[in-house]
Amino acid sequence: MATFTYMKFLAFFVLSFLACSARGQLTNNFYRKTCPKLESIVRSVMTQAIAKEARMGASILRLFFHDCFVNGCDAGILLDDTPTFTGEKSAGPNANSARGFEVIDAIKTQVEASCNATVSCADILALATRDGVNLLGGPTWNVPLGRRDARTASLSGANSNLPGPGSSLSTLISMFSAQGLTARDMTVLSGAHTIGQARCQFFRNRIFNEKNINASFASLRQQTCPQSGGDNTLAPIDVQSPTTFDNAYYVDLVNKKGLFHSDQELFNGGSQDSLVSQYSTNPALFASDFAKAMVKLGNIKSLTGKNGEIRLNCKKVN
Repeated sequence: MATFTYMKFLAFFVLSFLACSARGQLTNNFYRKTCPKLESIVRSVMTQAIAKEARMGASILRLFFHDCFVNGCDAGILLDDTPTFTGEKSAGPNANSARGFEVIDAIKTQVEASCNATVSCADILALATRDGVNLLGGPTWNVPLGRRDARTASLSGANSNLPGPGSSLSTLISMFSAQGLTARDMTVLSGAHTIGQARCQFFRNRIFNEKNINASFASLRQQTCPQSGGDNTLAPIDVQSPTTFDNAYYVDLVNKKGLFHSDQELFNGGSQDSLVSQYSTNPALFASDFAKAMVKLGNIKSLTGKNGEIRLNCKKVN
């Protein structure tokens, strides 16, 4: 009887495992046997990239966000245009601003040398994002893996799914909700703006025309972003520590020093004021919530199982 009961349990376990495999659920140890050096390779290349340019951590994080919000985290944003295909790189939110592709390509080259045709570009981007954040002083987290790469991308999706710097709070909440993310997720993921830089054209209206802005901060930004011209001049999104991943972004918001209109919307008499205040005084809470939200972000509509492919070159389908 005991043996029979054990056999029933074993059969149930095997069937459950097969069912999970068929659904293609992401797992933290997906490449443990097939590509054991994966995470060390990603970490090494990201360490070199950030040592060369600290901004690269923010650039890779932005790539991941812009990828996941368009058809899920499928590396669609990495595809180059071809004579018969227009991808996401030329979309409004990405053209002349999405960057870091060469870093992902460098990681992919080393990964292919270690374990050919095994690791997706989508998983490489997810891991590189985590390491970029952590190398700049932010939290770390276990990245669920097992994504596969899309064979296509969506120019229209990139143009319509990504919130812009002029978005209202209601628009931000709605656009994140469309991806299965809560208002709290939206507010903590916006903390990604604690690193990185922005072009003058995207914050000019705020620094010259909006009232809920610190006067000295507006004056500082006006010095390099005039009312006309200088569209591509860069400014740090977080005025305090633009190359350190910390909670200073929320301190900026409380002090009315949000660079984008969409940033300051998080602390402007609305539903997220209390959470912003909490993050501004509790860096540990921000770090913990950010790590959890990044896992949720990375799970958006991921291709798994037999869907998609493992691209050998992240820029093009096989």
